[in-house]
Amino acid sequence: MAATSSRLRVRPLSERRATFCSSPEEAPENGPPLPPGVRHGNDPLSFYTPVELVAPPIGGRPRLKKLRFLLILSAVLLLGLISFVFGMFMAVASTLPSLDNRQEFNNARNSVLLDDLGRPLGVLSHQNQILLTPGQIPRIVKDAVISIEDKRFESNSGVDIRAIGRAFVQDVLHSGNVQGASTIEQQFVKNALQAQSHRTIFEKLREVALAYQLAHKWSKEKIITEYLNTIYFGNGAYGIEAAARTYFGQDVNHLGCGTPKHQLCVQQLEPAEAALLAGIIQSPTGYDPVTHPAQARIRRNLVLKQMFEQGYLTRSDYEESIAQALPAPKDIQPPHQTLVEGIDVGYFTSWVSQQVIERYTATRAFTGGLKIRTTLDLDMQRAAEQAVNSYLPGPEGPTAALVAIENSTGEVRAMVGGRNYNESPFNLATEGERQPGSSFKAFDLAAALQDGISPDSVWSSHVKTFYVPSAQGKEKFVVHNDEGSYSGSDSLIGATAFSDNSIYAEVGLKVGTHRIARLAHRMGIRTPISTNPAMTIGGLKVGVTPLDMAHAYETIAHGGERVSGTLVGDSAPVGIQEVDAGSRILSDGHHRDVEHTMLSRVLPTGVAETETSMLQTVLQYGTARAAAIGQFAAGKTGTTSNFGDAWFVGWNKKYTVAVWVGYPTRLIPMTTDFGGKPVFGGTFPALIWHNFMLSALHVEKERAEHAAAQGNAKDTGKGAGGGTTTGTGTTSLPETAGHSSTTSEPPSSTPPTPSSHSPSAAPSQPAPHPATPQTSEPATPAPTPAAPPSSPPSPATPPSGGGGTAGGTAAPTGGGG
Repeated sequence: MAATSSRLRVRPLSERRATFCSSPEEAPENGPPLPPGVRHGNDPLSFYTPVELVAPPIGGRPRLKKLRFLLILSAVLLLGLISFVFGMFMAVASTLPSLDNRQEFNNARNSVLLDDLGRPLGVLSHQNQILLTPGQIPRIVKDAVISIEDKRFESNSGVDIRAIGRAFVQDVLHSGNVQGASTIEQQFVKNALQAQSHRTIFEKLREVALAYQLAHKWSKEKIITEYLNTIYFGNGAYGIEAAARTYFGQDVNHLGCGTPKHQLCVQQLEPAEAALLAGIIQSPTGYDPVTHPAQARIRRNLVLKQMFEQGYLTRSDYEESIAQALPAPKDIQPPHQTLVEGIDVGYFTSWVSQQVIERYTATRAFTGGLKIRTTLDLDMQRAAEQAVNSYLPGPEGPTAALVAIENSTGEVRAMVGGRNYNESPFNLATEGERQPGSSFKAFDLAAALQDGISPDSVWSSHVKTFYVPSAQGKEKFVVHNDEGSYSGSDSLIGATAFSDNSIYAEVGLKVGTHRIARLAHRMGIRTPISTNPAMTIGGLKVGVTPLDMAHAYETIAHGGERVSGTLVGDSAPVGIQEVDAGSRILSDGHHRDVEHTMLSRVLPTGVAETETSMLQTVLQYGTARAAAIGQFAAGKTGTTSNFGDAWFVGWNKKYTVAVWVGYPTRLIPMTTDFGGKPVFGGTFPALIWHNFMLSALHVEKERAEHAAAQGNAKDTGKGAGGGTTTGTGTTSLPETAGHSSTTSEPPSSTPPTPSSHSPSAAPSQPAPHPATPQTSEPATPAPTPAAPPSSPPSPATPPSGGGGTAGGTAAPTGGGG
């Protein structure tokens, strides 16, 4: 062992070399391959050790390079975007308007309203605006607005990143600009710049930059104050103090507020009142407590809930506030409307003004210098007011609402919404939802004819009891004719002329109430329509407005096509013909918007023509003989069974006119108001309609003669051309088959001026239909027109509407003639 050890020589480390072979092929060149673990030669540090080789993944290194490249590129792009936004913010800062100097009002110009012939109607302005300081607006008002409009107002920097991201995504997904500003700063900047509704993404980014700079330039108190001073609250109220006076200045708890030696109205607001105003900001029209009290209450309660959840209200204050009532419509007082040539155009201009505000924003509408040519005809408006006042002049009696629409264009030519707009701004023509009575049978008839029921089909006429399904099983639906008059049997034509409830209830149930409701909506009714059995004779849970009734009947007058326009939404009647912004731009980037008629087929032409011929009989020998004008006219009367509402809706070749008569503030039976007798649709409503139509014919005749005289003076030897013209250049509808029997008939007499009309002036009537007795409206002599009213009626409040539901043995709140 010792000898062996002596033969081993250990080399110095400097001479050693360790050779490890990963495979037999790498063994020394002069020897055979070595087995694993065998030393190479005499080198004790040289061994062959097997090594497992793992091939690198194919393409691994290029993929890693791409990933690194993408990460670097993303970082560069992000840095560039941040730099771009920061640079834009800094650039925009130099153009930040001096809003504290209120320059947004320096260039403001009032917008003007004109009638269809260019005659001035009024001015859109916010002259009642009252500017307050931060200390004059109570904390509860600011908290209410912040809670619903921008809950992170106190902590954000004028920009809500989450809202911006959401808006950007929505804009991209919808290929347009859908989302609006979110923070109070952004909304204030948008209003101050009079930004249009349809803005590009870059315009919105500019507003964001301005809002960011504004938040760093002004204190939060100044921002919320300026915002509340300039925002629009509906009903002509521009600014928080004007809103408090408009909505609560007449309340018994706030009488005298805002006057010398009294507190400002805003300083007296309770949490529920502050919440109502805060909720209105998002949609002054949609949450208007006058026109949409249910939606206004829901919105107010949502604001109160947000205030409670965010710690602005205690639970007891919250529960007390949601139980409080909204202000009564009669107590909401918009700015006064001046008369135009002695004509009260306030109901029409307030209706149109809301459309302008909705379409172009309140700031642009009030300060954008717009020239708005409306559809109102001052001569027709004068005729409408005179027709109403000739029969209903007294402030203590019933009043009337009237809407006249031109058949070919859907344009509203006249609108009477009450006695006096300044005393009672509630618009009965557009907002008064009243029971239609038998005037609703026009929709039953349209559905029946469309279903193939013949006008000559014969039906039994007597007291009828129908068993209808209900949640409790089957209930009785009992139908009576007014005054208990029945014919035994009659055709559908006769039942239409004399408004036979028993026949129409059976026809309506046969067609189906759901089908009738759908058709009425398609024809132009926009209020909810119940499908209870009583709806077949006009017993609705929610009433209808004169504007919608005129619009829906116009569908029949236009041969089954619903008529609307491009400047209105929801296929509504037309109130605006043209909007001219001058050198400024409108929401779509143009300087001018022009109305274009839109038609939608609802009824087959044959059905509309047949219904027209059937509804002619109502004036020829039926319930509306007092409405006859000596030439083609068709329509339908309506009277509720409690005599609380009376209607006549009809048309001639040119206009469709709806007339409603009733008490404006509450449902009062008119059992003795027509010369000691009940008010049916064939009395006051038909007479007012008759007077207005004769006056309209007289206006048309005078205009045609004037145009002819001008034509003869300009071009001697050439006629001025036949036909009737209007200020808007529209033409009458071609006569349909339903018109042919009477359109060529001349008027019975030269139409007198509106002031000379009296009930006795109605033309003589054809003999009644011999086979059918009059069942609903007995012929009653009209009372002598009274003197003009000495004072307007009390403010109007719409009733809740009649019942008209099936059940028990009681007659439904339907209608007679």
